[in-house]
Amino acid sequence: MPDISGYVRDANSVRLPDPTPRAGATAGEPVESTLVLHRDEHLEIGIWECSPGRFPGARVGYNELMVFVKGAGTITPAGAEPLPLPLAPGTVYPTLDGWVAEWDVTETVRKVYVIWNDTRA
Repeated sequence: MPDISGYVRDANSVRLPDPTPRAGATAGEPVESTLVLHRDEHLEIGIWECSPGRFPGARVGYNELMVFVKGAGTITPAGAEPLPLPLAPGTVYPTLDGWVAEWDVTETVRKVYVIWNDTRA
């Protein structure tokens, strides 16, 4: 029998834990909340929500696939010619270990995420 303990019918209707301040905010006072649906030594799956504000983001030691289901904003990856990537319901964005960017959330975003560590040599 498969384990369906992390099953949710609608990611937008799931009640998340009480939000806490987003560390490192550079504009606004964003708060965030995370509900972990599954976690083991190599994989984490969950739902994350963040209110408007600007803050840095990075992936150090892991990779993440984000699927946005609510909200608006942009993510601007670091680099020579960064292009702001628009966030909206339906946006799918993979990030790999070493990714660095600036988030600018203009309307509370919610995403379903999958985080994994890549142990390939």
